[in-house]
Amino acid sequence: MLKPIILTLFAFIGITTVSKAQGIAQEVGIIFGPVSFQSDYGERNDMDTNVGNTGFGVGIVHFINFSANNNRESFFSEHFKVRSELSFNQTNLEHFGKWVESEKRKGLVRHLRAMSGKSTLVNLGSQLEFSPIKIHDFENSVGSFSPYVSLGFQVSYYTTSVTSQLGPLGLPATTFAKYLIPSDGRQYGFSNENGVVLSVTAGVGVHYKLTEMSDLMFDIRYQGFSSDWVDGLNPNKDLFKENKRNDSQVWFNAGYIYYLEF
Repeated sequence: MLKPIILTLFAFIGITTVSKAQGIAQEVGIIFGPVSFQSDYGERNDMDTNVGNTGFGVGIVHFINFSANNNRESFFSEHFKVRSELSFNQTNLEHFGKWVESEKRKGLVRHLRAMSGKSTLVNLGSQLEFSPIKIHDFENSVGSFSPYVSLGFQVSYYTTSVTSQLGPLGLPATTFAKYLIPSDGRQYGFSNENGVVLSVTAGVGVHYKLTEMSDLMFDIRYQGFSSDWVDGLNPNKDLFKENKRNDSQVWFNAGYIYYLEF
């Protein structure tokens, strides 16, 4: 299961080695911030769900900067960076929203109210950052800003668990009815499992030139997974159309970046 992560890690090591050999500048840093998990827990587009199912993430990042030691100043070298990342995030999950909060429905949804879960991910990936501001202009101006958009991919190793205060799941007395129906090759619509999942990332952010050799970074990034089991819940999509989307999460990151070469 870890083979894709290992292969990707060796690929990043190879990229770093090549960049050193060619004199391309590199930057390293740390990022951290809250992670809002969108899943089968709660309701989509519900503020209580988005806020309640928020965890925390931390990671290390590495940038390849093509503009340094490059006198040609091509459009690509002056506006693009390649960012690699190894990160960890964890979120505790519960059901929120009007269906579980209504006093009239408490008896009908007690199984949902008693259910909770946890999703833990180790992410490894890369993305391409584009900034409309020339990189050399930004690097030579302490106190300046460089907005950017990004697009990339990640491979993640996830561990998920689902529990209930009513007792072991898988019984009518403890489990909401739709999670007792087989789904996507599993015995039930819930699963405690480990696995590897791919995801696409897209973000928007800004770099702030703190000193000649360091930046601050702030960004918002969407991460959409190729699986709907990352949260441990996946009701049968043929029967329950409201759960047709795969899991995803939104990161709100702050970071500190240091230039290894300039």
